[in-house]
Amino acid sequence: MIAHIAPAHLAGTVPAIASKSVAHRLIIAAALANGVTDVTCNTSCADIEATIRCLEALGAKVERAEQGLRVHPIPKSQEHGILRALAGATLDCGESGSTLRFMLPVACALGADATFTGAGRLGERPLSPLAEELIAAGCDLQGLGSLPLTTKGRLRAGTFKLPGNVSSQYISGLLLALPILGQPSVIEVTGTIESKPYIALTLQALETFGVSVRVETGAALDGQPRTRYLLDGSPYRTPGSVSVEGDWSNAAFWLCAGAMGTECITVSGLSLSSAQGDRNVLAALSCFGARIRRSTGAATVQPGTLHGFTLSARDVPDLVPVLSAVASVAKGTTVIRDCSRLRIKESDRLQTTTKELCNLGARVRIVDDDLVIEGVDELSGGVACAHNDHRIAMMAAVAATRSSEPVEIHGAEAVNKSYPLFFEHYRALGGSVALSEE
Repeated sequence: MIAHIAPAHLAGTVPAIASKSVAHRLIIAAALANGVTDVTCNTSCADIEATIRCLEALGAKVERAEQGLRVHPIPKSQEHGILRALAGATLDCGESGSTLRFMLPVACALGADATFTGAGRLGERPLSPLAEELIAAGCDLQGLGSLPLTTKGRLRAGTFKLPGNVSSQYISGLLLALPILGQPSVIEVTGTIESKPYIALTLQALETFGVSVRVETGAALDGQPRTRYLLDGSPYRTPGSVSVEGDWSNAAFWLCAGAMGTECITVSGLSLSSAQGDRNVLAALSCFGARIRRSTGAATVQPGTLHGFTLSARDVPDLVPVLSAVASVAKGTTVIRDCSRLRIKESDRLQTTTKELCNLGARVRIVDDDLVIEGVDELSGGVACAHNDHRIAMMAAVAATRSSEPVEIHGAEAVNKSYPLFFEHYRALGGSVALSEE
């Protein structure tokens, strides 16, 4: 699909969609609980549907309700009284890295003889050293390094060791899986943890479902930071009902468009106390020079004189594409550091962010694992490719608001991965978008 976008500033109010990150965690917890859970969730997307599909393959039942989902958990075996997945299940993860990295340890903890499949770049995205920890704890994984991937055996409780400079999804996946075992376990992480706010979301979901996790911090013998997550074996217990909060990651596109425009943009339905790391988009935009207004359940960004600055992407990797669009029209130089994790997303986002913004008239270059962006007064517009990456497609659409000529986005259907309503909301804010088949 091609999105044809005429240059126009955006303005107005748009509702936040449901947080994909929170939805994954709450729906998985609900499927592992001791009773039915109603999950209020105002929107869905391809990645959320992938997680639902995998849980149903393992024996959960997910009903669509007016306000979201009613989740019936995976049943316990009559013989042993423990959760037991359906044998021989095929888990189609689509293109969702979160789904694969969460559901693989969950399937292992359930003792599922399962086959994982997927699409796009999913089979190329790394699973090491999570896979090695699962194997050491009694699981047999065949097909590592590609898909399909098969699992056999049941995970044993114990101590799991991971470095901090790998995906936080490995830690979250183990945190979600280990309560199934009903025995104490420890996850020990050495070094500075990447994307730590996402682990906070996982801990929040576990607490909601009655799972106790104690976190200890200190230093290892070599002086590196060490974080230990101690699970006491407490099982999932349904709270009856839960709600998925608004998504800061996708709200960021509209808030950044507000900073780049001439009028304010408000996103409603956001928690200003959220554990989502991408809530820091407001701090970043304030550093650029935009004016920020917070109110109950909403955030507003008003344009200001934008100036470049230096920031770290360590805890906010998903914000890099759209913050790069803001930086491309900010005066002076912006440096975004600590971007190495972007190379293993749906696309190599260091490369695709640079290439597509440059195609639209920006001045962006890669220096090691950093992005260096020299601001221009206005982008030129032109043709951009989404590279099958939802955040690159949305970045290009936001960049179009400061382009002198139209922008054409090829592969625009990539937005369906996280935000199927993106172009509908773009129009609601005054944008001009025409969609056509390629």
